[in-house]
Amino acid sequence: MAVSYQPFRIESGAKTHEGRVRDHNEDSFVAKEGQGLWAVADGMGGHEGGEWASAKIVEKLDEMELPEDFDAACDAIAEAIRKANRAIIVEARRRAKQMGSTVVALFVRDERFAVLWVGDSRAYLLRDGALKQLSHDHTQVQEMVARGIMSPEDAIGHPMGHILSRAVGVRDEIEVDKVTGEVWPGDIFLICSDGLHGYVAEADIVRTLTRSPPEHVTEELVEMTLANGAPDNVTVIAVWASDPTLLSLPDR
Repeated sequence: MAVSYQPFRIESGAKTHEGRVRDHNEDSFVAKEGQGLWAVADGMGGHEGGEWASAKIVEKLDEMELPEDFDAACDAIAEAIRKANRAIIVEARRRAKQMGSTVVALFVRDERFAVLWVGDSRAYLLRDGALKQLSHDHTQVQEMVARGIMSPEDAIGHPMGHILSRAVGVRDEIEVDKVTGEVWPGDIFLICSDGLHGYVAEADIVRTLTRSPPEHVTEELVEMTLANGAPDNVTVIAVWASDPTLLSLPDR
């Protein structure tokens, strides 16, 4: 699917899979291309709890009306995540069990973008052939790296690498991190659960994003995780920003 509006033509694709080991999928996603909003949520808390938590985040994001103002829209997205946080906590107490979810959301409007997240689901930007991670993981290992207790090299493949320091539905108050920037023609955004970035090398991600037609990229990335064993659920959303003037040139 593609949406054309100045100054970019936006195309996106999304794919989710339960993986080769699990028999259920605790990931959820929302793709509101017409409003420039995409999100991935990776649930935790078992078959019913994780699915419920991630679905609640997607529900709150899907039902919201985005304001016209960019900054106000970002605030609304963060508030939707906080509403989901409160709803998950209430449900977890009712069930007498812990449940929660990560979330990463991408918002694109005109020449600006924002990434909002909680947890270790990630957002990337591929620009001029270089892949940059826009989010940073809310994990105990990453916090130790940030504080200088552990080196980035020692953090790679660390057995405690998936222990979250922040998630939706775990604490009464939640902090939603945000980064913003300008969109350039040719930018490719990627948001995903850790089922992708934990099992597919960044070099392979770059080659796939630049080689394949938009409608095939997310399927190919999921297939790559399955080929590598895919012990976890995996969800991938890719978003392309193209210059519409280039697409309207007459054939020669």
